[in-house]
Amino acid sequence: MKLAHSEAVKYIDPQIRLAKRAGKEKREYKLSMISDESYEKIRTLSEAPIEEVFTDKSYGKFERGEALQNITESVKEKLEEECDEESLKFLPKAVDTVRKQVIRKRIIKEGLRVDGRRLDEVRPLYCESSTYPILHGSALFSRGDTQVLCTVTLGAPGDAQRLDSIVGPPTKRFMLHYSFPPFSINEVAKRGGLNRREVGHGTLAEKALLAVLPPEGDFPYTVRVNSEVMASDGSTSMASVCGGSMALMDAGIPVREHVAGVSVGLVSEADPTTGDISSYRILTDILGLEDHLGDMDFKIAGTRRGITAIQLDIKPAGIPLDIVCESLEPARKARNQILDRMDQEISTARAINDGSSPRLATLSFSSNSLRKLLFHRKKIEQDTGARVSVSDGTVTIVAKTQPIMDKAIEKVEFLVGREIEVGKTYKGIVSSIKEYGAFVDFNGGQQGLLHISELSHEPVSKVSDIISVGQALSLTCIGQDVRGNIKLSLKANHPHRPAKELASEDATFLPSQDLVGWAAVENMPSKDADVKSSNSIEGDNTTEETPAFSTPAVIIRSAADCDAQDVANGPTKKRSKAASSKVAKPSPRVSKPTKELQEARKASPKKASTTSIVKKNKKAKADDSASNELDAVPEHEAIAEQEISNTLKHSSPKNFRSGSIKLGDVVTAKVYQIRAYGLVLELSDGVRGMHKFAENSQTNFEVGEEVLVKCATFSAKGVPVFSLLD
Repeated sequence: MKLAHSEAVKYIDPQIRLAKRAGKEKREYKLSMISDESYEKIRTLSEAPIEEVFTDKSYGKFERGEALQNITESVKEKLEEECDEESLKFLPKAVDTVRKQVIRKRIIKEGLRVDGRRLDEVRPLYCESSTYPILHGSALFSRGDTQVLCTVTLGAPGDAQRLDSIVGPPTKRFMLHYSFPPFSINEVAKRGGLNRREVGHGTLAEKALLAVLPPEGDFPYTVRVNSEVMASDGSTSMASVCGGSMALMDAGIPVREHVAGVSVGLVSEADPTTGDISSYRILTDILGLEDHLGDMDFKIAGTRRGITAIQLDIKPAGIPLDIVCESLEPARKARNQILDRMDQEISTARAINDGSSPRLATLSFSSNSLRKLLFHRKKIEQDTGARVSVSDGTVTIVAKTQPIMDKAIEKVEFLVGREIEVGKTYKGIVSSIKEYGAFVDFNGGQQGLLHISELSHEPVSKVSDIISVGQALSLTCIGQDVRGNIKLSLKANHPHRPAKELASEDATFLPSQDLVGWAAVENMPSKDADVKSSNSIEGDNTTEETPAFSTPAVIIRSAADCDAQDVANGPTKKRSKAASSKVAKPSPRVSKPTKELQEARKASPKKASTTSIVKKNKKAKADDSASNELDAVPEHEAIAEQEISNTLKHSSPKNFRSGSIKLGDVVTAKVYQIRAYGLVLELSDGVRGMHKFAENSQTNFEVGEEVLVKCATFSAKGVPVFSLLD
């Protein structure tokens, strides 16, 4: 300040010389002065009651003002009785002068203030953050009878205020709006536009808080602070600084530290002969009345480390610089006291994701890749509810909740595309299917190859059995091939479980025979449940016997059997209604002993007949499935040759119940039909399967001929496929 003062003095003489050459002469005017006689009469009538009011500490702002107004009315009544028109003409100004002299005399001579405080004492403080949790940020700050409510609203970078200025920045991302409604001073009045006082106070508080805001790169939000004065008794602008600082932290804005402000006043006496100040007192945290009757209102805002904004209002022609600099020290002490109270309420910024604060994400792209987004931005906003803004290779997304933000980012990245990284997962849509794999559109129009070997951990015979055109997939980038195509993998997202792990799980969940539960197919009896069957194998002395015991309630294959069938079948595509109606869906059925079945048939012949009809229908559907499978086989397809020598030595044909066939079973079947590409075989219990002709294999069969076959696999429709053993 001393450096600036010495530099500013240099520009005074040029201004005086310019005024002499180009300025106009000032007009002479006559001051309307009150006579000494009238002033003494008014002072005599009002001085004692005024001193009594100012020495009473119990008076508040409005009570004190009402008492002073009553004194003025009582003096007016006495002057009207005396018909003293001259004194009545200057009564309001004369009473105000008496008030000023009484207050200034008490402060300078006795060191006593209107409300009884010491000269450097701060009024009682009250702080409250998150006053309204529904808002992004809010805080209430009170100092004595001065109270301010501050609220914070966060917006997108596009919400910044546009400035129509030739110089300076084109936008303004931090705004503080100061409002001084009439009810704050106990008045009822019409609210018009902003006045100069509100604009000036708001600009001062905005400048004080701007110094601690994070850089735009770290915090790209647009911030608006609204300061509403609820009650006023001096220094509402500095209260706006304190409340605004707490509201910013409550909104999750990572400000460097708290900012507080306090107003410092001055009461002085001047030497009548020289005009120099002979004595003075510096007041900390002045009241509205002390501001009105004092010589200076020095507003100082800052942190513990320094000052961020100042504003000085003075009434005398000038105040010595030493007095101005001296007032900084009591302001620093008062500021630290206020900061301590603010830190007790809230000391660090809350998490931005807590409460109702919006989420903001900034994505960087090349300018060429953002062309697609310009045409689809409105569509993304309608689908997600987020707000998307594009400028200079940067996309800013603002959303109310994190799920909305994730959905918007996913759509933007899918449309624009990101840099491909090996090992990262992307979402894409199948565009076309080939024999060797499928092409997938992902990452903003880029295309990758999903090879057939990357569809599943198990062998896949047909790509269309796993995926279809238009299907959305989550794929992992695994690199590039020799032609530069991006290689994608579907199985990389699904961990492979070895067969040993599955077998251990099956052993863990095997039930005891005492409980009614699930049983493996090997333990099921044949058609004649009461007769023990034993089959001997030629060339081997071992004998395999089927144990006879009570049949459990449900028949089901073991987990290993089901897994083997699933591997053979593979995932299937969605079928049409007509196709799905032809496939018989297998389901677990309850098995009853023979005696119970006979009794049930005798008791309900109608039900038995119905059941037989259902079985015939299922048998016919299975027939059609087997026939259709053989008709659909192309001429070039063949089955691998089977190793049958060891199988004949260690296996023997068995009689199976319907639905119990599994991989590797050796059975005797009859030729039911002869087709161009294979045979339709019928087992002993009526279940039908098929056998596909291989190249250079036997094709001369007769209907009804018995053949020894082994279950090699299952078709996609669940029909067993057999291979010949003799």
